[in-house]
Amino acid sequence: MEQFAAIDLGSNSFHMVVGRYSHGDIVILDRILEMIRLGAGLDADGVISDEAAERALACLERFRERLTAMRAGSVRAVGTNTLRRARRKQDFLVRAEAALGHPIEVISGIEEARLIYLGVTQGVAGLEDQRLVIDIGGGSTELVIGKGLKPLEMESLQY
Repeated sequence: MEQFAAIDLGSNSFHMVVGRYSHGDIVILDRILEMIRLGAGLDADGVISDEAAERALACLERFRERLTAMRAGSVRAVGTNTLRRARRKQDFLVRAEAALGHPIEVISGIEEARLIYLGVTQGVAGLEDQRLVIDIGGGSTELVIGKGLKPLEMESLQY
């Protein structure tokens, strides 16, 4: 069975989940979480420190080891609040994509909220119920009101 991976490059931690589909269900094969503290590595001008960049790149190289047999379209890596805020991030992103071996997309806060909602609702009973989902992250908080699998109102707050 073909595997897929989702990678979240967050402000505090980098998280990778590897899974596969089996009989209509997602089976999680691996979860890897590393505390990187990329957000703490932003200086007053919004530039990522060399130390934070090195921690991040070393982690992405370790993630790459797990992804070696996976085809390009089966991996989605997203950067969130810290990478949205970072200035002069292009050099870091080029190095990060080389370390990971896959493209990295810096997503908006609203897209982050949408993905969080979809992830939460996949494993929650009461598909037609209305719900509020709140994700308090290292650099932002996402709030989503939705019904069933559909997000209706989304917000991303930075702090």
